[in-house]
Amino acid sequence: MAVNVIKILRVSYSTDSSLDSLNSLNLTLTFFDLPWINLPPIQRVIFYRLLQLSTESFHSLIIPKLERSLSLVLHRYSPLAGRLTWDPKHPKPCILVRHDDSVSLTVAETDEDFSRVSGDGLRPAAELRSFVPRMEATDDSASVLSLQVTLFRNQGFCIGVTSHHAVVDGKAIALFLKSWAYICRSQEEEAMRFPHLPDGLTPRFDRTVINVPTRLEAKILEVLLRKGKTLKNLEPSEIDADTVRVTLELTQENIQKLKERVKNESARPLELQLSTFVIAFAYIWTCMLKACGGDANRPVRLLVPADFRHRLDPQVPETYFGNCLFPIGSFGYEAKEFTEENGFVKAVETLSHSVKSLGSQEIESHCMNYVEGFKKFKPGAQLGVVAGSPRLGIYGVDFGWGRPAKTELVAIDRTRGSFSFSERKDGQDGVEMGLCLKKSEMNIFLSLFKIGL
Repeated sequence: MAVNVIKILRVSYSTDSSLDSLNSLNLTLTFFDLPWINLPPIQRVIFYRLLQLSTESFHSLIIPKLERSLSLVLHRYSPLAGRLTWDPKHPKPCILVRHDDSVSLTVAETDEDFSRVSGDGLRPAAELRSFVPRMEATDDSASVLSLQVTLFRNQGFCIGVTSHHAVVDGKAIALFLKSWAYICRSQEEEAMRFPHLPDGLTPRFDRTVINVPTRLEAKILEVLLRKGKTLKNLEPSEIDADTVRVTLELTQENIQKLKERVKNESARPLELQLSTFVIAFAYIWTCMLKACGGDANRPVRLLVPADFRHRLDPQVPETYFGNCLFPIGSFGYEAKEFTEENGFVKAVETLSHSVKSLGSQEIESHCMNYVEGFKKFKPGAQLGVVAGSPRLGIYGVDFGWGRPAKTELVAIDRTRGSFSFSERKDGQDGVEMGLCLKKSEMNIFLSLFKIGL
């Protein structure tokens, strides 16, 4: 993948002493931040099609406008310019923000075909890594956010985002992107000094809204410290040349047909949570298991990243800045339970139980289940986990040059069995899904996916 880095900018957040500015800040991590400390960062790339975009216009118009609006939005989102640090004397990390902190913004160009790279069809899984920046990290310090803007000459550009998962979840980083786009899109240059953000885009940093017993943090830290006290993310492994990526859709009609299938084949259909999320997860997971093959008795586990913003008492504000996701696990299963004739229905029942338990179990029960699941983890177990959500609204992130042509979660290429969800780009009901498999497995998967519908 030929991507040429032109320059790397350091963008500081704008300050104004007349405003209530977060020029100096120390934010501790919460219970919901801790499980993600050593996991891969959130990496997303968003493509914008601009057919007449020349090199000159890109560097004289696009980049200056993005850079200026980034500085302005970081005034409201200053923790993204800070550092995640872990003092050896402290039990858990914190986010430190100083007046001279900044975000790395890489400016690059490529001769690749925009339509192919941003398309839905089969393409090399590794190529998207060229469009997202790496994140600086040591054992005791890590950057929070890195950005990259890449020009496809006379075709468009893309914005690559890499954010530390221990600082923000997908909803929080989506809030930042919408805020950045709002400022870039709606403010004229002369009126762009510290623009007002609507309440729905103004981040809330108050940690006291996370009403979780402090003793549970110790349980999570106990699991983390088995790997040592480090802020380093899992390094991306090399991707086999024959590993490919594809984007698929389940329309509302597809979802409804699959729901009817479950109602007809399940012994207890009235007890099930037949949401679009459950149906889509179960369907892609069972097709993937069959396509990958292997020992029918191999252990498998499913992880559902559950949003607790509406499940705590009191509820957490929609614009809370930080993680409010917790991985809900389903352990103790073997692959054959989901690959045999009734495997799809079994997967729906399993996921439905996990989702319904969110309303009936306290967070402590989910925490202990997660901790015990890690203790019982068997090497070689196949993982099923989804990243992203159709509710994030990334296809609505317009910087002033139109809606995205495509968005992708890059990091699903790291973990076998992971895939991504987003809303459909055409705005219709349903779900858009991305996944990576070896080409031979992908061919089988696509056949199973089509036949099952």
